[in-house]
Amino acid sequence: MKLIIQIPCYNEAGTLAIALNALPRQVVGFDSVEWLIIDDGSTDETVKVARENGVDHIIRHTRNQGLAKGFMTGLDACLRLGADVIVNTDADNQYQAEDIPALTTPILEKKADIVVGARPIETIEHFSPIKKALQKLGSWVVRIASKTDIPDAPSGFRAMSRAAAQRLMVFNDYTYTLETIIQAGQKNMAITSVPIRVNDDLRPSRLVKSIPSYIKRSIITIIRIFIIYRPFRFFAAIGTVLFGLGALLGLRFVNFYLQGNGDGHVQSLILASTLLVMGFQTFMVAFLADLLAANRKLIEDIRVRQHTDKPGTELIASRIDQDKEL
Repeated sequence: MKLIIQIPCYNEAGTLAIALNALPRQVVGFDSVEWLIIDDGSTDETVKVARENGVDHIIRHTRNQGLAKGFMTGLDACLRLGADVIVNTDADNQYQAEDIPALTTPILEKKADIVVGARPIETIEHFSPIKKALQKLGSWVVRIASKTDIPDAPSGFRAMSRAAAQRLMVFNDYTYTLETIIQAGQKNMAITSVPIRVNDDLRPSRLVKSIPSYIKRSIITIIRIFIIYRPFRFFAAIGTVLFGLGALLGLRFVNFYLQGNGDGHVQSLILASTLLVMGFQTFMVAFLADLLAANRKLIEDIRVRQHTDKPGTELIASRIDQDKEL
């Protein structure tokens, strides 16, 4: 059994050594433990620090492509390297590496395909009240959309089986955390959560450049999640509201018309007609979006088959070139 611990990195020379020194080289249940760094177009000495601290594999993007792309690049590399289980963690040493066995145990025991580390959000001092509230909101939205029970959906400290990694595909450019959980729920993967510990804050979050920016991106991410994974429900809800308002205004006009006062309420009739048409069109969009979602699922299934190892094929080398650019 092989475990690969992957770390997406972008200009992490200042903290990477601390994170790497905390990583284990032996984990119960695995014959080998390897480390993989995804250098997402760093302009500092991230790669040098990784080499000096014994990283086994370094995958490089020629330019910065974002956390979600780095995460997916890492999964693809881990699969090609023959990983049976993949653990994702951060380069800023946010999560305590001693808790990695807690993440991998449910997978080894065949109780879960994906395990997400749940941070003690309420006790993390460097999280502002607004950020804590948004973490809860994001987790709640994910629970509704995925029909799972993950208390800390934005947590990046997670483990996944080889089969689960083969089936994940992230569309969001901003972050992978919420979307992967929703995919797991929709694809009937066994996903669970375990409590984990966190370390002191070493640097400000790269995802949270400012509270207004974080709120904006979080709202956009949440809305996009519903559009991608619950398109019919999303557009049908909007269509129902528009059609319902149009119907109410139409009934209001009919009431005045029957009372002989219809001439003074023509504006209501026009607005009612407009809302009814908009509601009907939105319902049509809901059906089209549902068809597109079905097509997306077919594409994901094709990708899974492409990532599944063919009988008789083996990785020729047990190491990826130290400077492979993707």
